[in-house]
Amino acid sequence: MMDIRTEFGQRIKELRARSGMSQEHLAYRAGLDRSYISGVERGERNVSIINIEKIAAALQISVAYLFSGERFSPTQAYQPKEFIVPFKDRIQYTLDPDKKLLSFQVNGLASGKHDVEYMSNIVLGICSAYSKDELDVLVDHRGMKTADGEPVVYSPEVAERAVQFQQELTAYSKKVIVLCNSEFMVEQLNHVAKSSGIYDKATHLFDKDRDMVGKAYEMLDIHDHQFIRSDN
Repeated sequence: MMDIRTEFGQRIKELRARSGMSQEHLAYRAGLDRSYISGVERGERNVSIINIEKIAAALQISVAYLFSGERFSPTQAYQPKEFIVPFKDRIQYTLDPDKKLLSFQVNGLASGKHDVEYMSNIVLGICSAYSKDELDVLVDHRGMKTADGEPVVYSPEVAERAVQFQQELTAYSKKVIVLCNSEFMVEQLNHVAKSSGIYDKATHLFDKDRDMVGKAYEMLDIHDHQFIRSDN
């Protein structure tokens, strides 16, 4: 049986890697030493509950999720090869004027400020034709994966920009529903929504694909969609 310190260290490494963070960046966000984080990931530290809480907050997750069974590859995400295809070719969007439903789908990774601003300009440009609380918004992040098919979450830079984007987006929206690629993403987006002050409008879903898409359709009172559909 794997030593609990080794298992916990592996878990931290996985979550850090899928967030695109280095050990130095995680240590900075947690207010800890890089050598301490390195020791944790190697299974050499008896981590205090206080530091567990700090690491969870730095990863934008709950302490409970830190001990959940969802596991990932420890391969570092947000590598240059993930951005060979331009972001503008990996985003789709559409507006249903009858349902007043704005939808967009992102495949692959967003690299940072530039990509978030590109998406923000498109989406908010559409929203500007509407009044406050007039639109419903459906976001599909199921395809936010690296080339090996492993889910990722927002990098810290993208998450920071997403707070401002969500604040502006939800001024136009009655509700925002996001299809997520993992419970990890649900955790992170709940954190972003709380930071944006729009938690009461945002619903972040992760489940079996058919169930998750069906739930979104039900909440939006739709029966089909141009490109956001169940994969099975």
